Amino acid sequence: MFMLATALTVTAQTARDDIKANPWLAGSNYVDYDRQLPDFHYTSAPEGYVPFYFTHYGRHGSRWLIGKDDYERVLRPLRKARQQDKLTREGQETLRLLEQFNKTTYKRLGDLTTVGERQHHGIGRRITEHFPEIFLTKGLPVDARSTTVNRCILSMVAECEELMAANPTARIHNDVSESLQYYLNQPWEGKVKEQGDKRDRGLQHQFAERNTHPERLMKVLFNDQQWAADSINQGSLMRHLFEVVINMQSHDDGPDMLHLFTNDEIFDQWRISNAGWYVRYANAPQTGNVMAFSQYNLLKNIIETADTCVALGKTQATMRFGHEVCVMPLACLMELDSCGISVDNFDELHMHWQNYKIFPMACNIQLIFYKPVSGEGDILVKALLNEREATLPVAATATPYYYKWDDLRAYWSEKLERFAE
Repeated sequence: MFMLATALTVTAQTARDDIKANPWLAGSNYVDYDRQLPDFHYTSAPEGYVPFYFTHYGRHGSRWLIGKDDYERVLRPLRKARQQDKLTREGQETLRLLEQFNKTTYKRLGDLTTVGERQHHGIGRRITEHFPEIFLTKGLPVDARSTTVNRCILSMVAECEELMAANPTARIHNDVSESLQYYLNQPWEGKVKEQGDKRDRGLQHQFAERNTHPERLMKVLFNDQQWAADSINQGSLMRHLFEVVINMQSHDDGPDMLHLFTNDEIFDQWRISNAGWYVRYANAPQTGNVMAFSQYNLLKNIIETADTCVALGKTQATMRFGHEVCVMPLACLMELDSCGISVDNFDELHMHWQNYKIFPMACNIQLIFYKPVSGEGDILVKALLNEREATLPVAATATPYYYKWDDLRAYWSEKLERFAE
Protein backbone atom coordinates (compact mmCIF):
# COMPACT_ATOMS: atom_id res chain seq x y z
CA MET A 1 0.00 0.00 0.00
CA PHE A 2 2.84 2.36 0.79
CA MET A 3 4.41 1.77 -2.63
CA LEU A 4 1.13 2.58 -4.39
CA ALA A 5 0.59 5.71 -2.33
CA THR A 6 4.11 6.84 -3.09
CA ALA A 7 3.64 6.25 -6.81
CA LEU A 8 0.41 8.23 -6.80
CA THR A 9 2.04 11.09 -4.94
CA VAL A 10 4.75 11.32 -7.59
CA THR A 11 2.38 11.17 -10.58
CA ALA A 12 -0.10 13.54 -8.94
CA GLN A 13 2.18 16.46 -9.79
CA THR A 14 3.01 15.55 -13.35
CA ALA A 15 0.01 15.65 -15.70
CA ARG A 16 -0.39 19.40 -16.04
CA ASP A 17 3.37 19.89 -16.17
CA ASP A 18 3.77 17.11 -18.74
CA ILE A 19 1.19 18.65 -21.04
CA LYS A 20 2.43 22.18 -20.58
CA ALA A 21 5.92 21.04 -21.57
CA ASN A 22 4.63 18.90 -24.44
CA PRO A 23 1.06 19.92 -25.42
CA TRP A 24 0.83 17.10 -27.96
CA LEU A 25 0.52 14.64 -25.06
CA ALA A 26 -3.02 15.98 -24.67
CA GLY A 27 -3.81 13.92 -27.76
CA SER A 28 -4.41 10.84 -25.59
CA ASN A 29 -4.65 7.96 -28.10
CA TYR A 30 -3.42 10.27 -30.89
CA VAL A 31 -0.01 10.94 -29.32
CA ASP A 32 2.92 10.32 -31.65
CA TYR A 33 4.84 7.43 -30.07
CA ASP A 34 8.20 8.98 -30.93
CA ARG A 35 7.45 12.14 -28.90
CA GLN A 36 8.10 10.38 -25.59
CA LEU A 37 10.68 7.68 -26.13
CA PRO A 38 12.44 6.42 -22.98
CA ASP A 39 16.19 6.46 -22.42
CA PHE A 40 16.36 2.65 -22.89
CA HIS A 41 18.68 2.13 -19.92
CA TYR A 42 17.34 -1.27 -18.89
CA THR A 43 18.07 -3.15 -15.69
CA SER A 44 20.46 -6.01 -16.41
CA ALA A 45 19.18 -9.55 -16.02
CA PRO A 46 20.30 -11.56 -13.00
CA GLU A 47 23.68 -13.20 -13.47
CA GLY A 48 23.45 -16.46 -15.40
CA TYR A 49 20.17 -15.59 -17.16
CA VAL A 50 19.62 -14.99 -20.88
CA PRO A 51 16.49 -13.91 -22.80
CA PHE A 52 14.97 -16.63 -24.99
CA TYR A 53 11.33 -15.78 -25.63
CA PHE A 54 9.64 -12.53 -26.64
CA THR A 55 5.86 -12.08 -26.65
CA HIS A 56 4.01 -8.89 -27.43
CA TYR A 57 0.84 -7.02 -28.33
CA GLY A 58 1.20 -3.74 -30.21
CA ARG A 59 -1.13 -1.12 -31.59
CA HIS A 60 -0.94 0.16 -35.15
CA GLY A 61 0.91 3.41 -35.72
CA SER A 62 -0.38 6.92 -36.36
CA ARG A 63 -3.38 7.21 -38.68
CA TRP A 64 -5.87 9.56 -40.22
CA LEU A 65 -9.01 10.06 -38.13
CA ILE A 66 -11.31 7.11 -38.53
CA GLY A 67 -14.92 8.33 -38.48
CA LYS A 68 -16.80 9.23 -41.66
CA ASP A 69 -17.75 12.60 -40.18
CA ASP A 70 -14.65 13.37 -38.11
CA TYR A 71 -13.44 16.15 -40.43
CA GLU A 72 -16.72 17.31 -41.94
CA ARG A 73 -18.40 17.98 -38.59
CA VAL A 74 -15.73 20.62 -37.97
CA LEU A 75 -15.85 22.06 -41.47
CA ARG A 76 -19.65 22.42 -41.66
CA PRO A 77 -20.11 25.14 -38.99
CA LEU A 78 -17.07 27.05 -40.26
CA ARG A 79 -18.37 26.93 -43.83
CA LYS A 80 -21.75 28.08 -42.59
CA ALA A 81 -20.10 31.04 -40.86
CA ARG A 82 -18.12 31.91 -43.98
CA GLN A 83 -21.29 31.98 -46.07
CA GLN A 84 -22.80 34.48 -43.64
CA ASP A 85 -19.60 36.50 -43.26
CA LYS A 86 -19.29 35.58 -39.58
CA LEU A 87 -15.65 34.41 -39.53
CA THR A 88 -12.84 36.47 -38.07
CA ARG A 89 -9.53 36.60 -39.92
CA GLU A 90 -8.28 33.78 -37.68
CA GLY A 91 -11.46 31.84 -38.41
CA GLN A 92 -10.93 32.27 -42.14
CA GLU A 93 -7.35 31.05 -41.88
CA THR A 94 -8.43 28.08 -39.77
CA LEU A 95 -11.03 27.11 -42.36
CA ARG A 96 -8.51 27.53 -45.18
CA LEU A 97 -6.02 25.21 -43.50
CA LEU A 98 -8.68 22.64 -42.68
CA GLU A 99 -10.10 22.68 -46.22
CA GLN A 100 -6.61 22.24 -47.63
CA PHE A 101 -5.86 19.32 -45.33
CA ASN A 102 -9.28 17.75 -45.89
CA LYS A 103 -8.31 17.01 -49.48
CA THR A 104 -5.72 14.53 -48.22
CA THR A 105 -8.33 12.56 -46.28
CA TYR A 106 -10.19 11.34 -49.39
CA LYS A 107 -10.57 7.55 -49.07
CA ARG A 108 -7.92 7.65 -46.35
CA LEU A 109 -10.01 7.43 -43.15
CA GLY A 110 -8.24 5.22 -40.65
CA ASP A 111 -5.24 4.56 -42.89
CA LEU A 112 -1.71 4.30 -41.52
CA THR A 113 0.32 7.46 -42.16
CA THR A 114 4.02 7.76 -42.92
CA VAL A 115 4.49 8.80 -39.28
CA GLY A 116 2.86 5.55 -38.16
CA GLU A 117 4.97 3.45 -40.50
CA ARG A 118 8.11 5.13 -39.18
CA GLN A 119 7.11 4.45 -35.58
CA HIS A 120 6.97 0.70 -36.22
CA HIS A 121 10.23 0.63 -38.12
CA GLY A 122 11.80 2.24 -35.06
CA ILE A 123 10.22 -0.24 -32.65
CA GLY A 124 11.24 -3.21 -34.78
CA ARG A 125 14.80 -1.97 -35.09
CA ARG A 126 15.12 -1.36 -31.34
CA ILE A 127 13.73 -4.80 -30.50
CA THR A 128 16.58 -6.39 -32.41
CA GLU A 129 19.10 -4.07 -30.74
CA HIS A 130 17.84 -4.57 -27.19
CA PHE A 131 17.38 -8.34 -27.37
CA PRO A 132 20.00 -9.65 -29.82
CA GLU A 133 20.16 -12.98 -27.95
CA ILE A 134 16.66 -13.60 -29.30
CA PHE A 135 16.34 -11.68 -32.55
CA LEU A 136 19.77 -12.40 -34.01
CA THR A 137 19.43 -16.14 -33.48
CA LYS A 138 19.97 -18.05 -36.71
CA GLY A 139 16.70 -19.38 -38.08
CA LEU A 140 14.66 -17.58 -35.41
CA PRO A 141 10.97 -18.54 -35.67
CA VAL A 142 8.66 -15.51 -35.39
CA ASP A 143 4.90 -15.92 -35.28
CA ALA A 144 3.40 -12.52 -36.21
CA ARG A 145 -0.36 -12.05 -36.31
CA SER A 146 -2.54 -9.04 -37.02
CA THR A 147 -6.17 -8.04 -36.99
CA THR A 148 -7.76 -7.75 -40.41
CA VAL A 149 -7.50 -3.94 -40.45
CA ASN A 150 -5.07 -2.53 -43.03
CA ARG A 151 -3.26 -0.16 -40.67
CA CYS A 152 -2.50 -3.05 -38.31
CA ILE A 153 -1.28 -5.29 -41.13
CA LEU A 154 1.03 -2.56 -42.43
CA SER A 155 2.34 -1.93 -38.91
CA MET A 156 3.17 -5.63 -38.62
CA VAL A 157 4.92 -5.52 -41.99
CA ALA A 158 7.04 -2.52 -40.95
CA GLU A 159 8.30 -4.23 -37.79
CA CYS A 160 8.91 -7.53 -39.55
CA GLU A 161 10.93 -5.75 -42.24
CA GLU A 162 13.28 -4.56 -39.50
CA LEU A 163 13.53 -8.06 -38.03
CA MET A 164 14.49 -9.45 -41.44
CA ALA A 165 16.98 -6.64 -42.05
CA ALA A 166 18.74 -7.48 -38.79
CA ASN A 167 18.45 -11.24 -39.24
CA PRO A 168 17.90 -12.46 -42.81
CA THR A 169 17.75 -16.05 -41.55
CA ALA A 170 14.67 -15.39 -39.38
CA ARG A 171 11.65 -17.51 -40.31
CA ILE A 172 8.72 -15.10 -40.01
CA HIS A 173 5.18 -16.42 -40.32
CA ASN A 174 2.61 -13.65 -40.88
CA ASP A 175 -1.04 -14.45 -40.33
CA VAL A 176 -4.16 -12.31 -40.81
CA SER A 177 -7.54 -13.95 -40.36
CA GLU A 178 -11.02 -13.46 -38.97
CA SER A 179 -10.35 -16.62 -36.97
CA LEU A 180 -7.85 -14.68 -34.85
CA GLN A 181 -10.17 -11.79 -34.06
CA TYR A 182 -11.60 -13.36 -30.93
CA TYR A 183 -8.45 -12.51 -29.01
CA LEU A 184 -6.76 -9.89 -31.22
CA ASN A 185 -9.66 -7.48 -31.50
CA GLN A 186 -12.84 -8.62 -29.81
CA PRO A 187 -13.96 -7.93 -26.24
CA TRP A 188 -14.99 -10.65 -23.85
CA GLU A 189 -18.75 -10.64 -23.72
CA GLY A 190 -20.12 -11.77 -20.33
CA LYS A 191 -19.98 -9.28 -17.48
CA VAL A 192 -18.06 -6.68 -19.48
CA LYS A 193 -20.77 -6.33 -22.09
CA GLU A 194 -23.48 -6.32 -19.45
CA GLN A 195 -21.75 -3.58 -17.46
CA GLY A 196 -20.89 -1.68 -20.62
CA ASP A 197 -24.52 -1.71 -21.74
CA LYS A 198 -25.64 -0.49 -18.33
CA ARG A 199 -22.98 2.13 -17.74
CA ASP A 200 -24.28 5.58 -16.98
CA ARG A 201 -22.80 8.01 -19.47
CA GLY A 202 -24.42 10.87 -17.60
CA LEU A 203 -21.53 11.36 -15.20
CA GLN A 204 -18.98 11.38 -18.02
CA HIS A 205 -21.14 13.75 -20.10
CA GLN A 206 -21.51 16.13 -17.17
CA PHE A 207 -17.75 16.07 -16.63
CA ALA A 208 -17.15 16.93 -20.30
CA GLU A 209 -19.65 19.78 -20.25
CA ARG A 210 -18.25 21.15 -17.00
CA ASN A 211 -14.71 21.22 -18.37
CA THR A 212 -15.45 22.63 -21.82
CA HIS A 213 -15.16 26.42 -21.95
CA PRO A 214 -15.58 27.51 -25.58
CA GLU A 215 -16.27 31.23 -25.03
CA ARG A 216 -12.77 32.50 -25.80
CA LEU A 217 -12.32 30.20 -28.80
CA MET A 218 -15.63 31.33 -30.29
CA LYS A 219 -14.38 34.93 -30.18
CA VAL A 220 -11.23 33.83 -31.99
CA LEU A 221 -13.20 32.13 -34.77
CA PHE A 222 -16.41 34.18 -35.11
CA ASN A 223 -17.00 37.93 -35.33
CA ASP A 224 -20.60 37.79 -34.09
CA GLN A 225 -21.00 36.11 -30.71
CA GLN A 226 -24.77 36.26 -30.69
CA TRP A 227 -24.85 34.53 -34.05
CA ALA A 228 -22.38 31.92 -32.78
CA ALA A 229 -24.50 31.30 -29.68
CA ASP A 230 -27.63 30.88 -31.78
CA SER A 231 -26.14 28.94 -34.68
CA ILE A 232 -23.27 26.80 -33.35
CA ASN A 233 -23.06 23.98 -30.82
CA GLN A 234 -20.04 25.64 -29.29
CA GLY A 235 -18.91 22.92 -26.89
CA SER A 236 -19.18 20.25 -29.56
CA LEU A 237 -17.27 22.34 -32.10
CA MET A 238 -14.49 22.99 -29.60
CA ARG A 239 -14.06 19.31 -28.75
CA HIS A 240 -14.20 18.12 -32.36
CA LEU A 241 -11.86 20.87 -33.59
CA PHE A 242 -9.42 19.93 -30.86
CA GLU A 243 -9.52 16.29 -32.00
CA VAL A 244 -8.65 17.27 -35.57
CA VAL A 245 -5.93 19.69 -34.48
CA ILE A 246 -4.29 17.36 -31.95
CA ASN A 247 -4.13 14.51 -34.48
CA MET A 248 -2.11 16.61 -36.89
CA GLN A 249 0.89 15.07 -35.12
CA SER A 250 0.01 11.90 -37.04
CA HIS A 251 1.05 13.58 -40.30
CA ASP A 252 4.41 14.80 -41.58
CA ASP A 253 2.69 17.63 -43.45
CA GLY A 254 -0.26 18.42 -41.16
CA PRO A 255 -0.73 22.12 -40.30
CA ASP A 256 0.07 23.07 -36.71
CA MET A 257 -3.02 24.83 -35.33
CA LEU A 258 -2.52 24.11 -31.65
CA HIS A 259 -2.11 27.84 -31.02
CA LEU A 260 -5.91 28.10 -31.30
CA PHE A 261 -6.11 26.68 -27.76
CA THR A 262 -4.67 28.01 -24.50
CA ASN A 263 -2.70 25.80 -22.13
CA ASP A 264 -5.71 25.51 -19.82
CA GLU A 265 -8.03 24.58 -22.69
CA ILE A 266 -5.60 21.96 -23.92
CA PHE A 267 -5.35 20.49 -20.43
CA ASP A 268 -9.13 20.47 -19.98
CA GLN A 269 -9.70 18.73 -23.31
CA TRP A 270 -7.20 16.08 -22.30
CA ARG A 271 -8.91 15.59 -18.92
CA ILE A 272 -12.21 14.98 -20.71
CA SER A 273 -10.63 12.37 -22.95
CA ASN A 274 -8.72 10.83 -20.04
CA ALA A 275 -11.96 10.33 -18.10
CA GLY A 276 -13.75 8.91 -21.13
CA TRP A 277 -11.11 6.29 -21.80
CA TYR A 278 -10.88 5.43 -18.11
CA VAL A 279 -14.57 4.72 -17.67
CA ARG A 280 -14.79 2.64 -20.85
CA TYR A 281 -11.63 0.54 -20.66
CA ALA A 282 -9.86 0.74 -17.30
CA ASN A 283 -10.43 -0.49 -13.75
CA ALA A 284 -13.07 2.18 -13.23
CA PRO A 285 -15.47 1.89 -10.28
CA GLN A 286 -17.94 3.92 -12.36
CA THR A 287 -18.37 0.87 -14.58
CA GLY A 288 -18.07 -1.83 -11.94
CA ASN A 289 -14.28 -2.40 -12.16
CA VAL A 290 -14.79 -4.93 -14.96
CA MET A 291 -14.00 -3.10 -18.20
CA ALA A 292 -10.34 -4.19 -18.31
CA PHE A 293 -11.59 -7.78 -18.53
CA SER A 294 -12.62 -7.06 -22.11
CA GLN A 295 -9.15 -8.47 -22.83
CA TYR A 296 -9.80 -11.77 -21.06
CA ASN A 297 -9.21 -13.74 -24.26
CA LEU A 298 -6.06 -11.82 -25.14
CA LEU A 299 -4.39 -12.29 -21.76
CA LYS A 300 -5.39 -15.95 -21.78
CA ASN A 301 -3.78 -16.34 -25.21
CA ILE A 302 -0.60 -14.65 -23.96
CA ILE A 303 -0.43 -17.03 -20.98
CA GLU A 304 -1.17 -20.20 -22.95
CA THR A 305 1.20 -19.34 -25.80
CA ALA A 306 3.94 -18.51 -23.32
CA ASP A 307 3.41 -21.84 -21.55
CA THR A 308 3.94 -23.68 -24.84
CA CYS A 309 7.03 -21.68 -25.80
CA VAL A 310 8.56 -21.92 -22.32
CA ALA A 311 8.03 -25.67 -22.33
CA LEU A 312 9.82 -25.94 -25.67
CA GLY A 313 12.66 -23.84 -24.30
CA LYS A 314 13.71 -22.70 -27.77
CA THR A 315 14.48 -19.13 -28.76
CA GLN A 316 11.42 -17.67 -30.51
CA ALA A 317 9.04 -14.71 -30.68
CA THR A 318 5.28 -14.15 -30.75
CA MET A 319 4.03 -10.82 -32.05
CA ARG A 320 0.44 -9.55 -32.18
CA PHE A 321 -0.82 -6.36 -33.81
CA GLY A 322 -4.10 -4.62 -33.10
CA HIS A 323 -5.63 -1.56 -31.50
CA GLU A 324 -5.52 0.81 -28.53
CA VAL A 325 -8.90 -0.50 -27.32
CA CYS A 326 -6.97 -3.70 -26.59
CA VAL A 327 -3.66 -2.29 -25.31
CA MET A 328 -5.35 0.08 -22.86
CA PRO A 329 -7.49 -2.51 -21.00
CA LEU A 330 -4.78 -5.16 -21.32
CA ALA A 331 -2.28 -2.93 -19.49
CA CYS A 332 -4.90 -2.37 -16.79
CA LEU A 333 -5.79 -6.06 -16.60
CA MET A 334 -2.12 -7.05 -16.35
CA GLU A 335 -1.65 -4.34 -13.69
CA LEU A 336 1.44 -2.88 -15.32
CA ASP A 337 2.79 -0.13 -13.06
CA SER A 338 -0.29 1.71 -11.71
CA CYS A 339 -2.43 1.23 -14.85
CA GLY A 340 -4.96 -0.84 -12.93
CA ILE A 341 -5.74 1.59 -10.12
CA SER A 342 -9.32 2.47 -9.21
CA VAL A 343 -10.27 6.15 -8.81
CA ASP A 344 -13.77 7.22 -7.75
CA ASN A 345 -13.59 10.94 -8.44
CA PHE A 346 -13.30 12.13 -12.06
CA ASP A 347 -12.04 15.48 -10.82
CA GLU A 348 -9.02 13.76 -9.27
CA LEU A 349 -8.43 11.13 -11.96
CA HIS A 350 -5.77 13.14 -13.80
CA MET A 351 -3.60 13.14 -10.67
CA HIS A 352 -3.43 9.34 -10.55
CA TRP A 353 -3.93 7.96 -14.07
CA GLN A 354 -2.72 9.43 -17.36
CA ASN A 355 -3.79 7.75 -20.59
CA TYR A 356 -0.96 9.19 -22.69
CA LYS A 357 1.49 7.02 -20.74
CA ILE A 358 -0.37 3.89 -21.78
CA PHE A 359 -1.67 4.09 -25.35
CA PRO A 360 -0.02 6.50 -27.76
CA MET A 361 -0.04 5.54 -31.40
CA ALA A 362 2.07 2.35 -31.82
CA CYS A 363 1.81 1.61 -28.07
CA ASN A 364 2.93 -1.87 -27.12
CA ILE A 365 3.33 -4.32 -24.28
CA GLN A 366 6.36 -6.60 -24.40
CA LEU A 367 7.13 -9.56 -22.16
CA ILE A 368 10.66 -10.93 -22.29
CA PHE A 369 11.34 -14.35 -20.81
CA TYR A 370 14.71 -15.34 -19.37
CA LYS A 371 16.10 -18.77 -18.58
CA PRO A 372 19.15 -19.84 -16.58
CA VAL A 373 22.10 -20.81 -18.76
CA SER A 374 22.78 -23.73 -16.44
CA GLY A 375 19.31 -25.12 -17.05
CA GLU A 376 18.57 -25.08 -13.34
CA GLY A 377 16.34 -22.38 -11.85
CA ASP A 378 13.16 -20.40 -12.35
CA ILE A 379 12.00 -18.87 -15.61
CA LEU A 380 11.94 -15.10 -15.19
CA VAL A 381 9.94 -12.48 -17.08
CA LYS A 382 10.28 -8.73 -17.54
CA ALA A 383 7.54 -6.39 -18.83
CA LEU A 384 7.97 -3.32 -21.01
CA LEU A 385 5.16 -0.83 -21.52
CA ASN A 386 6.00 1.29 -24.56
CA GLU A 387 9.59 0.10 -24.19
CA ARG A 388 9.81 1.25 -20.56
CA GLU A 389 10.40 -1.24 -17.76
CA ALA A 390 7.14 -1.79 -15.89
CA THR A 391 6.32 -3.31 -12.53
CA LEU A 392 4.11 -6.39 -12.30
CA PRO A 393 1.56 -7.36 -9.60
CA VAL A 394 3.66 -10.05 -7.88
CA ALA A 395 6.81 -9.92 -5.80
CA ALA A 396 9.91 -9.15 -7.83
CA THR A 397 13.10 -11.14 -7.51
CA ALA A 398 16.18 -9.61 -5.94
CA THR A 399 16.68 -7.89 -9.30
CA PRO A 400 14.07 -5.14 -9.92
CA TYR A 401 11.69 -5.66 -12.87
CA TYR A 402 12.40 -9.40 -13.04
CA TYR A 403 9.66 -11.74 -11.84
CA LYS A 404 9.17 -15.49 -11.59
CA TRP A 405 6.93 -16.63 -14.45
CA ASP A 406 5.27 -19.24 -12.21
CA ASP A 407 4.21 -16.51 -9.76
CA LEU A 408 2.94 -14.18 -12.47
CA ARG A 409 1.17 -16.92 -14.38
CA ALA A 410 -0.61 -18.09 -11.21
CA TYR A 411 -1.69 -14.54 -10.34
CA TRP A 412 -3.10 -13.73 -13.78
CA SER A 413 -4.72 -17.16 -14.19
CA GLU A 414 -6.47 -16.93 -10.82
CA LYS A 415 -7.65 -13.41 -11.66
CA LEU A 416 -9.19 -14.59 -14.93
CA GLU A 417 -10.76 -17.63 -13.29
CA ARG A 418 -12.41 -15.55 -10.57
CA PHE A 419 -13.88 -13.22 -13.17
CA ALA A 420 -15.23 -16.04 -15.34
CA GLU A 421 -17.04 -17.74 -12.45
